[in-house]
Amino acid sequence: MKMRAAITAVNGYLPEFRLTNQVLETMVETSDAWITERTGIQERRILTGKDKGLSTMAIEAVNGLLKKRGIGPEEIDLMIVCTVTPDRVFPATANIVCDAIGAKNAWGFDLGAACSGFLYGITTASQFIESGKHKKVVVVGGDKMSSIIDYEDRTTCIIFGDGCGAVLLEPNEEGFGVMDSILRSDGSGCQYLHQKAGGSWRPATERTVEARQHYVYQEGKAVFKFAVTNMADVSAEIMERNGLTADDVAWLVPHQANKRIIDATANRMGLDDSKVMVNIQKFGNTTSGTLPLCLWEWENRLKKGDNLILSAFGGGFTWGAIWVKWAYGG
Repeated sequence: MKMRAAITAVNGYLPEFRLTNQVLETMVETSDAWITERTGIQERRILTGKDKGLSTMAIEAVNGLLKKRGIGPEEIDLMIVCTVTPDRVFPATANIVCDAIGAKNAWGFDLGAACSGFLYGITTASQFIESGKHKKVVVVGGDKMSSIIDYEDRTTCIIFGDGCGAVLLEPNEEGFGVMDSILRSDGSGCQYLHQKAGGSWRPATERTVEARQHYVYQEGKAVFKFAVTNMADVSAEIMERNGLTADDVAWLVPHQANKRIIDATANRMGLDDSKVMVNIQKFGNTTSGTLPLCLWEWENRLKKGDNLILSAFGGGFTWGAIWVKWAYGG
């Protein structure tokens, strides 16, 4: 049987501080009812404290992951950190995490694909496993979105939160693991969702800082229109391509950006709400962190052989879906 990359462990980390809609009401012109009705979000977690970045959360998530699997850090071959909020421009946050946990035999890199980052990371990692060159690959998905959110902009500050998840991928020849993936990108979507400054195209200056160009910029209506269509389309496409019906799918693991987008995707797939993982009300949109955090929260309900469809849509634009056959009982 073909060698596949199976998820053999999952773990997550969430900051303690809860930023509720009620608190946001005191910060910007909005209301709990307005936010809940349009997004489904009631609160989100925020990483507070000095000198704390994505690596702070990633180190906790990965250390817990290794403990659950019962392996040492020296056994890791590769570390992929999916994020748009790395600790630094360089070195890669993956390198920082490897050093902190003692993964001395691993190489690593950061992968930036916005909210689709974890999907891109899982697909990339699976290639290394299937090649036979790697036995244990860790994929981290997480973001400290509070570091690039303007808390005077009510269109973005209500959506995003901080959080991080991690999975371990290992070889499997029993028919479990990453079965298929469809990934897409369209750079013309950049105009609708981006960060205006901070890269090589427009480096940081006093003027860019004063103009508040180092925060997330989003045209909500345009992004919603693209996301609700493309995320649903690609999820249905991967089912059709593999002859899967709604009865065959145990769980939809959707990116947690907006409850209406999640509902539209589930409806397109013909899935009942009972088969859809939703925690957006508690954590908001943690960008690359939403999918692994869902897997972590639902882990004890997953059964060996369950068919999971992971689906996401992100800025830039990026989107995709992955079919995973779950490899162990929760």
